Amino acid sequence: MQFGKVYPLLVSKAEKKGRTKEEADQIISWLTGYTAEAIEDAVQKQVTYGDFFRNAPRLNPNRKQIKGSVCGVRVEEIAEPLMQEIRYLDKLIDELPKERR
Repeated sequence: MQFGKVYPLLVSKAEKKGRTKEEADQIISWLTGYTAEAIEDAVQKQVTYGDFFRNAPRLNPNRKQIKGSVCGVRVEEIAEPLMQEIRYLDKLIDELPKERR
């Protein structure tokens, strides 16, 4: 699957919480080390979701502290490394607090 197909879904999930594309990009950047420009480049170049993570400039070492469930699966218990990275990102976007009005 291409990162460009997943990225709008991540942004949409953030926007449903009253957050912005820029805030979603900040989370992706924190986790992977990509800049906002590099994220957009990955979308345009049709990079696969797997390659997006495999080629990340710098996976944040603190990501291992992310705990909790995504789709009923505990992220800290996922054995397959790539799937765990994907679920870390899902969890971070899921945990964005709703904007206070």
